[in-house]
Amino acid sequence: MRRTIALLAGTALVAAMLPASIATAELKNDSGPSGADRALLATGGQVADKAPAGKAPTGVNPYLALVPDPTTIDYAAWKQVAEKQGAAREQKRALRKAVAVSPVLVDEDEPDGTQGSNDSPAIAQPVSGFGTKGKQNPRARILGSLDNETVTRTALTPNTEDDGAIPLARDTGIQGTRNGITTSGTIGDGPHGSAAGDTGDFDFYKLSITQVGETMTADMDTPVGLLDPMLALYNAAGEEIAFNDDSGGLDSLLRFTFTAAGDYYLAVTGYNVLPADPFDSASGDGAGSEGAYNLLLDVAAADVDFYAVQLRKGDVLGTSVTGSAARITVWDTAGREVHGSDQDATFIYPPNSPLPGGGNAVSEHVADEDGLHYVSVSDGSGNYDITVEAYRPNLEGDKITQTIFIDFNGQRLNTAIFGGPGVVTLSPLRAFLGRWGLTTADENALINGIVAEVTENLKRDLVASGLNDKFRLKILNSRDDADPFGEVNVSRLIVGGTIAESGVNTIGIAQSIDPGNFDTQESALILLDVLSGPANDDASLNFYITPASDKRAFISQAVGNVVSHEAGHFFGNWHVDQFNDTLNLMDQGGNFPLLYGVGPDGIGGTADDPDVDFGEDEFNPSEGFTGTEDTQGRLATVLTR
Repeated sequence: MRRTIALLAGTALVAAMLPASIATAELKNDSGPSGADRALLATGGQVADKAPAGKAPTGVNPYLALVPDPTTIDYAAWKQVAEKQGAAREQKRALRKAVAVSPVLVDEDEPDGTQGSNDSPAIAQPVSGFGTKGKQNPRARILGSLDNETVTRTALTPNTEDDGAIPLARDTGIQGTRNGITTSGTIGDGPHGSAAGDTGDFDFYKLSITQVGETMTADMDTPVGLLDPMLALYNAAGEEIAFNDDSGGLDSLLRFTFTAAGDYYLAVTGYNVLPADPFDSASGDGAGSEGAYNLLLDVAAADVDFYAVQLRKGDVLGTSVTGSAARITVWDTAGREVHGSDQDATFIYPPNSPLPGGGNAVSEHVADEDGLHYVSVSDGSGNYDITVEAYRPNLEGDKITQTIFIDFNGQRLNTAIFGGPGVVTLSPLRAFLGRWGLTTADENALINGIVAEVTENLKRDLVASGLNDKFRLKILNSRDDADPFGEVNVSRLIVGGTIAESGVNTIGIAQSIDPGNFDTQESALILLDVLSGPANDDASLNFYITPASDKRAFISQAVGNVVSHEAGHFFGNWHVDQFNDTLNLMDQGGNFPLLYGVGPDGIGGTADDPDVDFGEDEFNPSEGFTGTEDTQGRLATVLTR
């Protein structure tokens, strides 16, 4: 895992990014995630308390929002919302698609009970007749079966404490004398549980892997008690290489395919505590959830089935799977994972999006080149049913250009579309100038700078990429242009307002994530109270401003980047990993120096500030997707004529 700039070493990193004279004082009040919290979020974990089962999450939708503090987000509850609303959306979509052409029907060629004939992109089974060109059919239905190696599991007695670290781990004998075990245990009964040392109890299990390419399955069950378990897998060096918190409820299910031989260690723990040092059983930061568990653990050859589909540049691919498979993945022409999913997050799409959903797992991809792409299913045993559909970009052939309107004048609007309370009035940009130490005399220059930054990010860079010679986008603003919102193909970005005014606890939020840009008339908010807040908050631009700063240039750059981020959602971009060392405009909140473009000196508006752009990065781990997202390519191909 890349965690170089990633964590910027927690508070130590943030301190390094501040002028020496103020670093100590400001860090005492900094509301940014701690080093431990960043590490947990970077693995896909959650810091916030979880809502009781069946209760709706509080706060803003994290898929759509640039949140000030990701440690406050209840991702587990939002994933339950996604599952319920995704299923309801698919029922409505099915009614709209009732008269659509029948799909190509494909039966898996791999014989039942076998593996190996379609288990990689190189030997993927072709989906003949599928595509968006000429007489090809843009819909396919694939029926197949996942057939894993048969596992015989040996029942083991519970571990003897202390087993809370790598040197103390219970040897499972897996890939030695057996390929699977069942056992039980209790988190909290060791010397560091809440009744004893209170730093947190862990149970470690050792696996000595000699046969690479096989898959570990660790399946937790908590039949009684209050334990909300988590699973983490470490290599022999103590590096965490896989993690799972919740899977279909609060219980954990972790799968991992080994690519190297060696000793590995599975840690069972309670929400939300992990060892700071997996070699030290007393290195937790406080006991978490405790109680009894049952564990099923095995390592075996797991079946995965690949299918090859012919796509054209700009094709918007949607996939969904029901039945046994819990995971569906799209791979590009080079066999690189570009969108892996074990969830249905299609409730994020606009209502008029034609892309499929409603399955155990749903994935999508916008092709940035012609050629064979691949769809795979895995993580299950038995029959499955895959839906594959492809669409051309919504604006292809449209004579009216997509326009984005940047509104600096304040606005009266209904924030219910963002989860807000209803009709509100938002303050204009000029109301916040004094909070940055600017005056009304600076307003025109600031607007010029923000518009220039957005134009570079969303237009000039995409034209220069050469990805689409038919790229087309118009950018207007409220100072220079009449308000066109409400006209065909106009979306707006409102720059102004506060959390209190809007009723939406965020820095920015878009109305949807829209692969293919099927809804061309949407709204987004870029609220300015956090961005112009006190200098002791790392989400505030004032945190990075010193006498050495070119203040107007930095504020223009940072606000322009946030505006571009929200526009990226309009056109289909998901959040990417904010805690790695890759600069990307689609970073989620929590590591703001990277998104705002603060250079190594830790001061905004100086010569070392980097240019943050769209590009390739890993999906945000907390939001449930895996693979590499090309946030530039997705925009360049759908903003077309």
